[in-house]
Parts: sequence; structure tokens; C-alpha cells
Amino acid sequence: MKLLQAVTDPTYDPTYEKTAYDGFWLRFMNDKRDLPFIHLLTIIHLTVAPIAILLFTNVLTGWAWWLVAAGYFYISQFYFKGRFGLMFHCLCHRKTFKTSYQNKFHFYITWLVCPFFGHAPEGYFSHHLGMHHVENNTEEDSSSTMFYQRDSFRSFLSYFFNFVLLGFKETFQYLYDRKRKTLYTRFTLGEWLYILFCIGMCFVNLKATLVVFVIPLAFARFVMMLGNWTQHSFIDHTNPDDIYTNSINCINTKYNHICWNDGYHIIHHLRPGMHYTEMPNEFWKRRNEFAEKKAIVFDGIHYLHVFIYLMTKRYDKLADNLVNINGMFDSREQAIQLMRERTKRLAS
Repeated sequence: MKLLQAVTDPTYDPTYEKTAYDGFWLRFMNDKRDLPFIHLLTIIHLTVAPIAILLFTNVLTGWAWWLVAAGYFYISQFYFKGRFGLMFHCLCHRKTFKTSYQNKFHFYITWLVCPFFGHAPEGYFSHHLGMHHVENNTEEDSSSTMFYQRDSFRSFLSYFFNFVLLGFKETFQYLYDRKRKTLYTRFTLGEWLYILFCIGMCFVNLKATLVVFVIPLAFARFVMMLGNWTQHSFIDHTNPDDIYTNSINCINTKYNHICWNDGYHIIHHLRPGMHYTEMPNEFWKRRNEFAEKKAIVFDGIHYLHVFIYLMTKRYDKLADNLVNINGMFDSREQAIQLMRERTKRLAS
């Protein structure tokens, strides 16, 4: 186990020297700390979007097309996917642009940029803010991990396919029952228009549609379910509603530097609207509360590591990277036992 020492994850750098390009965008923005989002979106518009369009043309044929397609898929789905997805997560929780521009900006990102990364328009926002943060992974949440054995790959597959097959229905039903008409209408419209769009584009160029839109859709849902599974793998059976003990934090990892401190999942559920640059300091302020609750915090690893260690039942590896805040665990064995208990399936 590790001691809680300095937190090295990104915070706002007040010494950053803004460029003329930054100055242009700041006229429309609410928060200068969101400039990295503009930088990322600019690069995406200069790389991902043009290459995707190129794949639908007749400029490339044969092996040249497949070579570019392979490069495109790597860049869009492995290099940019996490960065964009977690940036969009931040954009959903906070208003990036001033009031007169915000709705247009959000619509543009949701409907025109998200599909390149496998996100059906309106689906993520409706599910994540309309349900997941309201229910905090409890039984009413269609993506809840509570009723699965969370160190079992077979159980994860059951969780994944259940969400793929029933997630839309259950999320729609949740929003409909609570009379959240705007959300369930947008959710339904976005999902079905995206499916119809993909079907139509298959008649234009089948292989390009598969590479640019269809496969990324399946991949995105797998990645999101893997992420949610890992973030909510450790749940205290005696109090499953407690945010401190139904989620985890991953600190001091390179992942937080490229994915906007996404490792601070406990903090995010406690303070959903908090700017990502404030999360490391917020965690430090709350460290005593983390210790009192025996909250699960890992140092130096991220969600993919945690997922792999859970699937292979390597609790020893998890213990190696577990932070023993304020000596909350008397021994390594006690920590492993607690982690094993918290991954057990809850009775439905």
C-alpha cells in the first residue's frame, strides 16, 4: 500500500501565456480554464474530420484506402476518443460558452462532432445527467453495477450486453416515468436519427460508414461501460448510496493529464459541477473524510489497470497501489479483504 503524499494531477496554471487565438475564443467563453478544450477541438477539426470525409470520397482506392482507414481509426478511436469523450463530459456539466452562444456550441458538438467518436447525439447527456448523477449507481440507474459480481469477466459481459440491448429502453422509461419530456424526446430523436443516418450512409459508402460511424458506436459503448463498471466496482453493501464508498479515485496518473482529471470519480459525484482543475485540491481538503469512510483511492494506476486487476482477481496488485489514507487500514490483508467484500454482487 501507499502513503498519501503530494498530488501531481493537473490544476490551473495561472502563468500560461495566452495567444491571439486564445484571445479570440475568450470573447465567447465563460472560463479561461476551458481553453484546452478549444485547443483539442481545433486539432480534431484539422485531423479527424477531414480524413473522415476523405474516406467517403473516391480519391483513395485499394490498399491506400485501407492504410488511411487504419491510421484514421487509430487516431480517432485510440488517440482522441478518451480525450474527446471526457472533454464532452466536462462540457455537459458546465456551460463553456456565454449564454448567447452556449446552446449553439453544445448543439454543434453534440450533433456534428460526437458521431465521429461513436456518441449518438443527446444520448450521453440524457443518460449521464438525467439519470446516472441523479441515482448515483443505485438500483434505478440503468447502468448500475450493484447487482453484478464486479471481479468477474463473465459478469461484466452480462452487464455490457444488458446495457447494449436494454439500456435505451430502460433509460427512456426512467426519463418518461419522471416526466422529463425534453430529455426523453431528445434522447429518442438522437438515438434513432443516428441509426437511420448510419443505415443511409451505408448505401453511400459501406466500408467508410463502418469505419467512421458504426464500429466507433459499438466501441464507445464498450469503453463507457468498462469505465462505469470500474468506477463503481467497489460498493459498501451496508450503505450503497454513499458516494465515498460506491466509487473510486485514481490519482497521480498520466491518464488524468490527458482526460481532464477523470480519475477523481468520487469527487465528481460529490461535486458534479466542479471544474476539473479544482478536483485535486478538493480531494486533498476532503482526505480525512476519505479516511473515515475507507474510500478506495489508487495511486499511479488508472481505470484500465483496475479493470484488468479485477478481472484477473489480482487483489495483490490493487493493494500495491491502494492509498492508505491516514492509516485507515491496519494491514494489507485487511485492505484486500475490504476490497473483496466491496466487489461482491448485491442481492436484487
